[in-house]
Amino acid sequence: MMADSDAELKEEIIRLKEKRNAIILVHNYQLGEVQDMADFIGDSLELSQKAAGTKADVIVFCGVHFMAETASIICPDKKVLLPDMHAGCPMANMITVSGLREKKKEHPGAKVVCYVNTTAAVKAESDICCTSANGVRIVEQIPLNEEIIFVPDQYLGGHIAAKTGRKMILWPGYCPTHIRIRPQDIARQKAEHPQAKVVAHPECRPEVTALADEVLSTGGMIRFSRETEAEEIIIGTEIGIIYRLRKENPGKRFFPASEQAVCPRMKLITLESIRWSLQEMAPEVKVPERIRLKAKIAVDKMLEVG
Repeated sequence: MMADSDAELKEEIIRLKEKRNAIILVHNYQLGEVQDMADFIGDSLELSQKAAGTKADVIVFCGVHFMAETASIICPDKKVLLPDMHAGCPMANMITVSGLREKKKEHPGAKVVCYVNTTAAVKAESDICCTSANGVRIVEQIPLNEEIIFVPDQYLGGHIAAKTGRKMILWPGYCPTHIRIRPQDIARQKAEHPQAKVVAHPECRPEVTALADEVLSTGGMIRFSRETEAEEIIIGTEIGIIYRLRKENPGKRFFPASEQAVCPRMKLITLESIRWSLQEMAPEVKVPERIRLKAKIAVDKMLEVG
Protein backbone atom coordinates (compact mmCIF):
# COMPACT_ATOMS: atom_id res chain seq x y z
CA MET A 1 0.00 0.00 0.00
CA MET A 2 1.44 3.36 -1.03
CA ALA A 3 1.84 6.08 1.59
CA ASP A 4 -0.35 9.14 1.20
CA SER A 5 1.31 12.12 -0.41
CA ASP A 6 2.03 15.21 1.69
CA ALA A 7 -0.72 17.06 -0.18
CA GLU A 8 -3.27 14.36 0.71
CA LEU A 9 -2.15 14.33 4.33
CA LYS A 10 -2.46 18.11 4.59
CA GLU A 11 -5.94 18.06 3.05
CA GLU A 12 -7.04 15.36 5.49
CA ILE A 13 -5.61 17.29 8.47
CA ILE A 14 -7.45 20.45 7.40
CA ARG A 15 -10.70 18.46 7.02
CA LEU A 16 -10.31 16.81 10.43
CA LYS A 17 -9.32 20.08 12.06
CA GLU A 18 -12.52 21.73 10.86
CA LYS A 19 -14.59 18.72 11.91
CA ARG A 20 -13.12 18.75 15.43
CA ASN A 21 -13.04 22.56 15.77
CA ALA A 22 -9.34 22.18 16.48
CA ILE A 23 -6.39 24.56 16.45
CA ILE A 24 -2.83 23.45 15.72
CA LEU A 25 -0.15 25.14 17.84
CA VAL A 26 3.44 24.53 16.73
CA HIS A 27 6.73 25.29 18.45
CA ASN A 28 9.56 26.93 16.49
CA TYR A 29 11.72 23.78 16.73
CA GLN A 30 9.29 21.47 14.93
CA LEU A 31 9.85 19.96 11.49
CA GLY A 32 9.22 22.32 8.56
CA GLU A 33 6.27 20.27 7.30
CA VAL A 34 4.65 20.57 10.74
CA GLN A 35 5.33 24.31 10.93
CA ASP A 36 3.53 24.69 7.61
CA MET A 37 0.34 23.22 9.19
CA ALA A 38 0.31 25.65 12.12
CA ASP A 39 -2.58 27.95 12.94
CA PHE A 40 -0.04 29.59 15.20
CA ILE A 41 3.70 29.08 15.52
CA GLY A 42 5.81 30.50 18.33
CA ASP A 43 7.83 29.99 21.50
CA SER A 44 6.60 28.70 24.84
CA LEU A 45 5.16 32.00 26.04
CA GLU A 46 3.45 32.82 22.74
CA LEU A 47 1.91 29.36 22.56
CA SER A 48 0.73 29.56 26.18
CA GLN A 49 -0.96 32.87 25.44
CA LYS A 50 -2.55 31.49 22.29
CA ALA A 51 -3.83 28.46 24.20
CA ALA A 52 -5.37 30.78 26.79
CA GLY A 53 -7.23 32.79 24.16
CA THR A 54 -8.41 30.19 21.66
CA LYS A 55 -12.10 29.38 21.19
CA ALA A 56 -11.31 25.99 19.66
CA ASP A 57 -12.62 22.85 21.36
CA VAL A 58 -9.42 20.92 20.65
CA ILE A 59 -5.77 21.98 20.88
CA VAL A 60 -3.28 19.91 18.88
CA PHE A 61 0.04 20.78 20.49
CA CYS A 62 3.05 20.15 18.28
CA GLY A 63 5.81 20.53 20.82
CA VAL A 64 6.83 18.53 23.87
CA HIS A 65 4.90 17.18 26.83
CA PHE A 66 5.29 20.07 29.28
CA MET A 67 3.88 22.47 26.66
CA ALA A 68 0.75 20.37 26.24
CA GLU A 69 0.45 20.21 30.03
CA THR A 70 0.62 24.01 30.19
CA ALA A 71 -2.23 24.21 27.68
CA SER A 72 -4.22 21.76 29.82
CA ILE A 73 -3.55 23.88 32.92
CA ILE A 74 -4.83 27.02 31.20
CA CYS A 75 -7.69 25.40 29.24
CA PRO A 76 -9.26 22.62 31.37
CA ASP A 77 -12.43 22.70 29.26
CA LYS A 78 -10.54 21.87 26.07
CA LYS A 79 -9.15 18.58 24.84
CA VAL A 80 -5.38 18.88 24.47
CA LEU A 81 -3.72 16.42 22.11
CA LEU A 82 0.02 15.69 21.84
CA PRO A 83 0.46 13.71 18.61
CA ASP A 84 3.40 11.71 20.01
CA MET A 85 3.54 11.02 23.75
CA HIS A 86 7.25 10.22 23.47
CA ALA A 87 7.89 13.91 22.76
CA GLY A 88 9.27 14.81 26.17
CA CYS A 89 11.85 17.28 27.50
CA PRO A 90 14.99 15.88 29.19
CA MET A 91 15.49 19.15 31.08
CA ALA A 92 11.98 18.96 32.53
CA ASN A 93 12.79 15.47 33.81
CA MET A 94 15.88 16.76 35.66
CA ILE A 95 13.73 18.30 38.42
CA THR A 96 11.32 16.24 40.53
CA VAL A 97 8.68 17.26 43.04
CA SER A 98 10.53 15.49 45.85
CA GLY A 99 13.81 17.17 44.88
CA LEU A 100 12.19 20.60 44.81
CA ARG A 101 10.50 20.04 48.17
CA GLU A 102 13.87 19.16 49.71
CA LYS A 103 15.41 22.32 48.29
CA LYS A 104 12.52 24.39 49.67
CA LYS A 105 13.13 22.88 53.13
CA GLU A 106 16.77 23.98 52.91
CA HIS A 107 15.65 27.52 52.05
CA PRO A 108 12.37 28.19 53.87
CA GLY A 109 10.62 31.28 52.64
CA ALA A 110 12.44 31.36 49.30
CA LYS A 111 10.41 32.17 46.20
CA VAL A 112 10.50 29.38 43.63
CA VAL A 113 10.72 30.54 40.01
CA CYS A 114 10.26 27.63 37.64
CA TYR A 115 11.11 27.71 33.97
CA VAL A 116 8.13 26.74 31.82
CA ASN A 117 10.21 23.66 30.84
CA THR A 118 8.91 21.76 33.88
CA THR A 119 6.15 19.29 34.60
CA ALA A 120 2.78 20.46 35.86
CA ALA A 121 3.57 18.84 39.23
CA VAL A 122 6.72 20.96 39.60
CA LYS A 123 4.82 24.10 38.56
CA ALA A 124 2.33 23.27 41.33
CA GLU A 125 5.22 23.43 43.84
CA SER A 126 6.42 26.79 42.49
CA ASP A 127 5.46 30.39 43.16
CA ILE A 128 5.74 31.71 39.62
CA CYS A 129 6.57 30.35 36.18
CA CYS A 130 8.73 32.05 33.56
CA THR A 131 10.02 31.61 30.03
CA SER A 132 13.33 32.57 28.48
CA ALA A 133 11.50 35.61 27.08
CA ASN A 134 10.19 37.03 30.36
CA GLY A 135 12.45 35.53 33.04
CA VAL A 136 14.35 38.77 33.64
CA ARG A 137 11.13 40.79 34.07
CA ILE A 138 9.69 38.22 36.47
CA VAL A 139 12.77 38.07 38.70
CA GLU A 140 12.98 41.88 38.74
CA GLN A 141 9.52 41.96 40.35
CA ILE A 142 10.54 39.81 43.31
CA PRO A 143 11.47 41.92 46.37
CA LEU A 144 15.22 42.26 46.93
CA ASN A 145 15.03 40.80 50.43
CA GLU A 146 13.56 37.50 49.22
CA GLU A 147 15.65 34.45 48.37
CA ILE A 148 15.04 32.90 44.95
CA ILE A 149 15.25 29.24 43.94
CA PHE A 150 15.39 28.88 40.16
CA VAL A 151 14.62 25.52 38.50
CA PRO A 152 15.61 23.60 36.46
CA ASP A 153 17.99 25.30 33.96
CA GLN A 154 21.23 26.49 35.54
CA TYR A 155 22.26 28.35 32.38
CA LEU A 156 19.04 30.32 31.93
CA GLY A 157 19.08 30.98 35.68
CA GLY A 158 22.65 32.20 35.51
CA HIS A 159 21.79 34.48 32.59
CA ILE A 160 18.86 35.98 34.51
CA ALA A 161 21.01 36.40 37.62
CA ALA A 162 23.64 38.29 35.59
CA LYS A 163 21.00 40.53 33.99
CA THR A 164 19.22 41.34 37.26
CA GLY A 165 22.13 41.31 39.70
CA ARG A 166 20.19 38.87 41.88
CA LYS A 167 21.79 35.93 43.62
CA MET A 168 19.75 32.81 42.96
CA ILE A 169 19.91 29.22 44.08
CA LEU A 170 20.22 27.34 40.78
CA TRP A 171 19.10 23.78 40.16
CA PRO A 172 21.81 21.92 38.14
CA GLY A 173 19.61 21.15 35.12
CA TYR A 174 20.38 21.91 31.49
CA CYS A 175 19.19 21.39 27.92
CA PRO A 176 21.14 18.55 26.24
CA THR A 177 20.59 20.19 22.85
CA HIS A 178 21.83 23.67 23.72
CA ILE A 179 24.95 22.49 25.52
CA ARG A 180 26.07 20.86 22.26
CA ILE A 181 26.76 24.38 20.98
CA ARG A 182 30.36 25.20 21.88
CA PRO A 183 32.39 28.43 21.78
CA GLN A 184 34.54 26.99 18.99
CA ASP A 185 31.39 26.52 16.90
CA ILE A 186 30.66 30.24 17.16
CA ALA A 187 34.29 31.08 16.38
CA ARG A 188 34.27 28.85 13.30
CA GLN A 189 31.06 30.34 11.95
CA LYS A 190 32.30 33.88 12.62
CA ALA A 191 35.49 33.11 10.71
CA GLU A 192 33.42 31.88 7.75
CA HIS A 193 30.86 34.71 7.98
CA PRO A 194 32.66 37.72 9.50
CA GLN A 195 29.79 40.14 8.79
CA ALA A 196 27.18 37.94 10.49
CA LYS A 197 25.45 38.82 13.73
CA VAL A 198 25.37 36.09 16.39
CA VAL A 199 22.23 35.37 18.41
CA ALA A 200 22.21 32.72 21.13
CA HIS A 201 19.55 31.24 23.37
CA PRO A 202 20.05 31.72 27.14
CA GLU A 203 19.93 27.94 27.58
CA CYS A 204 23.40 27.89 25.99
CA ARG A 205 26.56 27.73 28.09
CA PRO A 206 27.77 31.15 29.33
CA GLU A 207 30.95 30.77 27.24
CA VAL A 208 28.66 30.72 24.19
CA THR A 209 26.30 33.54 25.17
CA ALA A 210 29.37 35.70 25.94
CA LEU A 211 30.25 35.53 22.23
CA ALA A 212 26.77 36.51 21.03
CA ASP A 213 25.64 39.93 19.84
CA GLU A 214 22.23 39.19 21.34
CA VAL A 215 20.97 36.59 23.84
CA LEU A 216 17.33 35.94 22.98
CA SER A 217 14.41 33.54 23.31
CA THR A 218 13.23 31.94 20.09
CA GLY A 219 10.51 34.57 19.83
CA GLY A 220 13.17 37.23 20.30
CA MET A 221 15.25 35.65 17.53
CA ILE A 222 12.27 35.81 15.16
CA ARG A 223 11.79 39.53 15.89
CA PHE A 224 15.52 40.33 15.75
CA SER A 225 15.91 38.59 12.39
CA ARG A 226 12.98 40.52 10.96
CA GLU A 227 14.14 43.92 12.23
CA THR A 228 17.94 43.80 11.90
CA GLU A 229 19.70 45.30 8.91
CA ALA A 230 22.25 42.46 9.06
CA GLU A 231 21.97 40.16 6.06
CA GLU A 232 23.70 37.20 7.71
CA ILE A 233 22.85 35.76 11.13
CA ILE A 234 24.37 32.87 13.07
CA ILE A 235 21.68 31.10 15.09
CA GLY A 236 22.64 29.58 18.43
CA THR A 237 19.66 27.40 19.23
CA GLU A 238 17.89 24.25 18.03
CA ILE A 239 18.17 24.20 14.25
CA GLY A 240 14.44 23.74 13.57
CA ILE A 241 13.90 27.49 13.91
CA ILE A 242 16.02 28.14 10.81
CA TYR A 243 13.23 26.81 8.57
CA ARG A 244 10.93 29.57 9.81
CA LEU A 245 13.63 32.24 9.71
CA ARG A 246 14.51 31.49 6.08
CA LYS A 247 10.84 31.34 5.10
CA GLU A 248 10.01 34.70 6.69
CA ASN A 249 13.24 36.50 5.69
CA PRO A 250 14.07 35.38 2.14
CA GLY A 251 16.58 38.20 1.63
CA LYS A 252 18.75 37.13 4.57
CA ARG A 253 21.06 34.17 5.20
CA PHE A 254 20.95 32.06 8.36
CA PHE A 255 23.60 29.67 9.61
CA PRO A 256 23.25 27.20 12.50
CA ALA A 257 25.90 27.74 15.16
CA SER A 258 26.14 23.95 15.29
CA GLU A 259 24.56 21.24 13.14
CA GLN A 260 24.60 19.13 16.33
CA ALA A 261 21.95 21.32 17.98
CA VAL A 262 19.06 19.00 17.20
CA CYS A 263 16.38 17.99 19.72
CA PRO A 264 15.28 14.50 18.61
CA ARG A 265 12.10 14.68 20.67
CA MET A 266 11.01 17.86 18.92
CA LYS A 267 11.26 15.98 15.63
CA LEU A 268 8.95 13.10 16.61
CA ILE A 269 5.73 14.79 15.51
CA THR A 270 4.94 14.35 11.81
CA LEU A 271 2.04 14.97 9.45
CA GLU A 272 1.07 11.32 9.88
CA SER A 273 0.95 11.58 13.67
CA ILE A 274 -1.09 14.81 13.51
CA ARG A 275 -3.65 13.14 11.25
CA TRP A 276 -3.80 10.06 13.48
CA SER A 277 -4.20 12.24 16.56
CA LEU A 278 -7.15 14.12 15.05
CA GLN A 279 -8.73 10.90 13.83
CA GLU A 280 -8.49 9.12 17.18
CA MET A 281 -8.66 12.23 19.40
CA ALA A 282 -5.62 10.87 21.21
CA PRO A 283 -3.20 10.89 22.95
CA GLU A 284 -4.80 13.37 25.34
CA VAL A 285 -2.78 15.31 27.90
CA LYS A 286 -4.93 16.08 30.93
CA VAL A 287 -3.49 17.49 34.15
CA PRO A 288 -5.29 16.21 37.28
CA GLU A 289 -7.46 18.94 38.78
CA ARG A 290 -5.68 19.03 42.16
CA ILE A 291 -2.32 19.67 40.46
CA ARG A 292 -3.84 21.91 37.79
CA LEU A 293 -5.30 24.39 40.27
CA LYS A 294 -1.99 24.80 42.09
CA ALA A 295 0.07 24.98 38.89
CA LYS A 296 -2.33 27.51 37.39
CA ILE A 297 -1.40 30.04 40.07
CA ALA A 298 2.23 30.00 38.91
CA VAL A 299 1.28 30.07 35.22
CA ASP A 300 -1.27 32.86 35.64
CA LYS A 301 1.34 35.02 37.37
CA MET A 302 3.61 34.46 34.38
CA LEU A 303 0.89 35.38 31.88
CA GLU A 304 0.15 38.59 33.82
CA VAL A 305 3.74 39.68 33.18
CA GLY A 306 3.49 38.59 29.53
